[in-house]
Amino acid sequence: MLRRLVPVLLTAAVVALGVAALVIRPAAGAPEKTVDYVVLAGVPGLRWDDVDPITTPTLWRMAERGAIGSLSVRSARQPTCPVDGWQTLGAGNFAAWDSGAVTGRCPAPDIAIEQPDGISANLPDQRATVSNNQDKMRWGTVPGALAESVRCTVAVGPGAAIAAARPFGRVDRYAESLPADPTELLGLCVLSIIDLGTVAGDDPALRAAAARRADVALARVLAARPKRSLVMVAGISDTDQSSRLHVVVADGPGWERGWLTSRSTGREGYLQLVDLAPTALAAAGRPAPEQLFIGQPATVVDGRPADLPTAIAAPADADREARAQQRVASWFFLLLAGLQCLLAVAVVPLLRRARRDAGPSGPTPVPRRVVATVEVLLIAAALAIPAALLADVVPWWRGEHAGIYFALVTAVLLAVATAAVRLARAYQQTLWPLGSVAALAALIVGADVVTGAQLQLNGVIGYSALEGGRYAGLGVVGLGVFVAGSLLTAGWLAQRVRRSWRPAVVVGVGVLGVIVVGSPYLGADPVGAVALTAGVSIAAAISTGGWLTLGRLAWATIAGLAVTIGFAVLDLRQPADQRGSLGRFLSAVGDGTSGLTVHRSGASNMAALAGSPLTVLALVGVVLVWFALLRPWGGLKRLFGIYPAVRAGMAGITVATLIGGLLGGSALNVAGAAAALTVPMAALAALRVLDHATDRTMPPMTSWPVETTASSGTAVEAGDDRSGTAVETSDDPSGTAAEPGDDPSRTAGKSGPAQSSAEVAAG
Repeated sequence: MLRRLVPVLLTAAVVALGVAALVIRPAAGAPEKTVDYVVLAGVPGLRWDDVDPITTPTLWRMAERGAIGSLSVRSARQPTCPVDGWQTLGAGNFAAWDSGAVTGRCPAPDIAIEQPDGISANLPDQRATVSNNQDKMRWGTVPGALAESVRCTVAVGPGAAIAAARPFGRVDRYAESLPADPTELLGLCVLSIIDLGTVAGDDPALRAAAARRADVALARVLAARPKRSLVMVAGISDTDQSSRLHVVVADGPGWERGWLTSRSTGREGYLQLVDLAPTALAAAGRPAPEQLFIGQPATVVDGRPADLPTAIAAPADADREARAQQRVASWFFLLLAGLQCLLAVAVVPLLRRARRDAGPSGPTPVPRRVVATVEVLLIAAALAIPAALLADVVPWWRGEHAGIYFALVTAVLLAVATAAVRLARAYQQTLWPLGSVAALAALIVGADVVTGAQLQLNGVIGYSALEGGRYAGLGVVGLGVFVAGSLLTAGWLAQRVRRSWRPAVVVGVGVLGVIVVGSPYLGADPVGAVALTAGVSIAAAISTGGWLTLGRLAWATIAGLAVTIGFAVLDLRQPADQRGSLGRFLSAVGDGTSGLTVHRSGASNMAALAGSPLTVLALVGVVLVWFALLRPWGGLKRLFGIYPAVRAGMAGITVATLIGGLLGGSALNVAGAAAALTVPMAALAALRVLDHATDRTMPPMTSWPVETTASSGTAVEAGDDRSGTAVETSDDPSGTAAEPGDDPSRTAGKSGPAQSSAEVAAG
């Protein structure tokens, strides 16, 4: 009795550990008031490579004593033109001046500003802009939300008027240009927004001249700033189709030397444009409008180098990497999808001829060299994404030909990883390539997440700070590879232990994966954690063999819901500005605003479904599995019959990636990344079990005692699969018995042509 309870108790303990790890959040209180006045100075197009002590001495000194970071200028339209940047600044949410497409360079702002009394101003087009953002955009943005949150606002320049206008178009105090002495003007209201001009173009001389003019104006602002004021300078937009990271500097009491960050990015040295509005209100001690701001207030963290040139080298390098990532990522995934499609077509004839005929005549078998070559190619295909992730260890983006350097580094790493799998002593074991590749992929992604996800930020396999979707934790591609690697590894390891212990092994490995994915310290992806929990539950339920019966489905559902509900309840107990995506969605359901969240998710899914090569990988994987691997000649059914724990892992991958993609707004991208790893390994394993399908030799003896069924008294081996598919003999914890499906003549440490009785039965 105790022996049967141990796996159950272990499973319960590991699940409890996983829930506890998910709900622990870093301590972060609400920002306190630090200043009496806030001045937001915008310079569209300003980048860190425009800043130096000669061209911009004022900004340089301000950066030396203040806090700095990289600003992602995402808005509701790509690219973010200056008018969209100013509109987003004033809305505290992703906004756009209009819904028209931008081609080439951003057009010069043509803003109608009426000023009949010489003090205030009015934007007659503001009402139409509000309607456009409310009716045609998916963010529920209200332009003017920042101005509505304070009693009085000062705007200097046409761009600042856009940000300072209230929803009905009124600007409280307006000046067309900055006066020679703006002391009185900046002291009129708690919030001032200033347009310092635009830095645009590719000509270094023109950019330097524009940056110098902005710096001269900034010097007048700093000389006239009110006491106890916060001044923030930000490059609030792009100026053409090339998206870049921009400058953000904060200077004031409580904003001394350090890195800027926010809860919306979770990454030191990074802010979003939508963070500036809540930062201004929080610094001045003003409440933010509920349900309108999507950003979070900025904070200052230590760790910035004391030497400013060294400090700004980091954001400048991040901008170069993010720009190179945009160019390289598109062709990498297109090339990967094309090569995997070709490999899928090439493996079908091998599957049809892989089963060797037992009689004196039959079709000519495929030469061993061809099979060995295809196996190596399948391993390389499965490891392509982990190798590309690991390539970011080398700063390939700094070279003139970044794409070529990335390809060379990735090819070298891929060759090393493939050779490590191929040259291992255990390579001839049937499941060794599948298990080792899966474990290696999960280890690479997991190690990156545990060490701060440095390889994913602006990496080809990760996420770009320019897109503004994620800045820390586990990305979409990484989630797919990690889910596939974790569950395949769990199935591989579970297949090697006694059947009664298999659910515990699957749950143990799976919950470690859930911790990596969902912990706010690590992957910070609660939706991915919920999806992986569902996959682990399904995999554990069928890991002992047989079908997914109603009882097993109920057990898996209860286990999955227990983790999800536990996480959701504790997430809801957090302050509103510290909740994860699951808690925010449940809060929206409670107050009746969940329709907007569902609309955003649906729009994201449609965009991801139509515009990603990973969708092709997912669909090609489905076609290969359904029309080839699951055919009577395809070998996958035979593989599942002999190795039910592997079947369980693949079933869990399907469930987890579909849930993670749909709930996370990435459609089939998670499934596509998982398919890039899973499908090649499934094809390789199918080739191997088919190769031994007609062997007719005596099985090796096992050391397990027999068990007697209570009903008939019939002796059954401890590893029997009562689903009627196949008989297993792999439940030998000592590892000395032959594994099901292995040809002992090909396995290290075994001799003779004997073949496992499991494959004889399945054949």
